[in-house]
Amino acid sequence: MSRTVVNRVLLAVVGAVLVGVGVLVLAGGFDLYRRLGVDPPGWWPLTSPDQPVVSARSRVRWVGSSWWWPTVIGGLSLLVLGMAWWLVAQLRRTGLAHITVPTPGARGLRMRVNSRALEEALEHGTAVLPEVERAGIRLVRAPGHPRLRGAVRLTPGGDPVGLVEHFEDGPRADAVRSLGLAELPADLRIRVLQEAPAGGRRSGRRSGRRRGRRERRQLE
Repeated sequence: MSRTVVNRVLLAVVGAVLVGVGVLVLAGGFDLYRRLGVDPPGWWPLTSPDQPVVSARSRVRWVGSSWWWPTVIGGLSLLVLGMAWWLVAQLRRTGLAHITVPTPGARGLRMRVNSRALEEALEHGTAVLPEVERAGIRLVRAPGHPRLRGAVRLTPGGDPVGLVEHFEDGPRADAVRSLGLAELPADLRIRVLQEAPAGGRRSGRRSGRRRGRRERRQLE
């Protein structure tokens, strides 16, 4: 699961919880339960404008217990650590924002190419084969030089060897030649979909098409 998907799921869950709590607070604050004749949830304390969200009795209920403060401090510490981990994960980038192109004929000149533009060119060059259903290429950091990581999904009956040869002699070779790089290693994860049996049910065909054999190729 990618970082974007995780972020969207977390934001959706947090947003849904906040919206639900906000609706319950407004319903109690405006005395909507009594006006509309609706029964509030049994676990919700705020049912009328005169009631506090947390009563005085609830606030001091467990203060005298030996486990109360260690639990509160431990819970808040875990919450802070989790938020700090999430923040660090957002700031950390596994990919490159740009790639520096050598300029041997012009001293002092630094030329940079946007990584996303290069990735889109490589994806387009890979997807020209009719058997390629989906191609994703990422430019990542590696010791001493950038590296390509790709995930390609082939239609049933696709040829992984032909794809590797096409990628090696086509998109990757063009990128190395255009950028003037000495090398541009690549890791390709190839998945070949399998067609379901012709007599299978509709759900069976759908699940069968999602299955497939996977191969991983390294190009140096």
